Amino acid sequence: MLYNAYELQRTMLSGAAAWASIGAEVLSNPALPVGYFGLGPVLASALDVFAHAAAPRGKPAFGIKEVTADGKTYGVTESIVAYRPFGNLLRFERDELPADAPNLLIVAPMSGHYATLLRGTVARMAQSSRVFITDWADAKMVPLAEGTFDLDDYIDYLIAFLEHIGPGTHVLAVCQPSVPAIAATAVMSAREHPCRPATLTMMGGPVDTREAPTSVNDVAMQQPLSWFENNVIATVPMTYPGAGRKVYPGFLQLAGFMSMNLHTHLMSHWAMFQHLVRGDEDSADATKAFYDEYRSVCDMDAEFYLQTIEHVFQEHSLPKGEFVHHGERIDLGAIRDTAILAIEGEKDDISGIGQTRASLHLAANLPEARKKYFLAQDVGHYGIFNGSKWRNRIAPVVEAWIAEHQRPALKIVA
Repeated sequence: MLYNAYELQRTMLSGAAAWASIGAEVLSNPALPVGYFGLGPVLASALDVFAHAAAPRGKPAFGIKEVTADGKTYGVTESIVAYRPFGNLLRFERDELPADAPNLLIVAPMSGHYATLLRGTVARMAQSSRVFITDWADAKMVPLAEGTFDLDDYIDYLIAFLEHIGPGTHVLAVCQPSVPAIAATAVMSAREHPCRPATLTMMGGPVDTREAPTSVNDVAMQQPLSWFENNVIATVPMTYPGAGRKVYPGFLQLAGFMSMNLHTHLMSHWAMFQHLVRGDEDSADATKAFYDEYRSVCDMDAEFYLQTIEHVFQEHSLPKGEFVHHGERIDLGAIRDTAILAIEGEKDDISGIGQTRASLHLAANLPEARKKYFLAQDVGHYGIFNGSKWRNRIAPVVEAWIAEHQRPALKIVA
């Protein structure tokens, strides 16, 4: 019922957005005097803002065609190198990249947004590395015949992707995947797997949410797991390939994030309206581009979502040494040679200071020389992996860490 009600509302808003867009274009037509006088520009701007806010959105494209490195512009090639039902492995490689350039696997969050939310992360790291990224699927688009997807599967996917890329690969986990990424590293380390990561960088990840809990942690702790199962899990409607699948809908995740900073989002749209009235299209387009990405959401399989709530936010299974993979306890002490870099943002309101840093003491048998902590001053959650502070202050730290612990790659993916 929840999903069907949302689909009905989305259909209605889609029609209204289309008419609003037409109205804005008519009122902005230079051939019509009304666009220059009276309420014409104001009404056109209001309709434009409404049309943008209400328009339906699908999966965005990465669209990374080129990057600039050392003052020179290089073309970038994007390709799919491994296909999986719940997520593909993408590769981004710039032209004239040295053969010994590091292989970097960026693990994108499976938290309601597409991997394209990390477009800026990929573009910056592609300057110096052969970049791979987990392109997680929208669960409503995965046929029920493919089975479910849970934390065990997530860890299995990461191990398989690392095997595909080969030994000496570096891993960069952004936010939520910090937990399965360090778990996969521990599993592979315990087996002395040749493809275990050379380095693992975790940025704004909820490794131990008992440290500096945020409002996100509070919401997860306020209700028992059964409440989430009964109130936020929905069934995919018949109009999608994944019909019948139990999911946590992306639109609920978006609503939660929007409500956390509602005043900020309202002011952003008010500023966009003012830019449009003044004819400042460039400033308005920047806001539109951000919200085009921010509002593009996807569903998560119910098994994965509920297990994340239970083990990461309620039971704290990983830091307590109780997290299991296919029934076997995960021992972070097994990590002995994968160098770990923990990065946190001073103003992160989603993963509080200390939650990611906890990984350094949990990896008790890793030499101190292979541990590093970096606190990004005056940086919020999204600023850790996107924007000028990421490009100029944080990415160089990641690159230096990778260079310090670079091992010869024994395999280059074709």
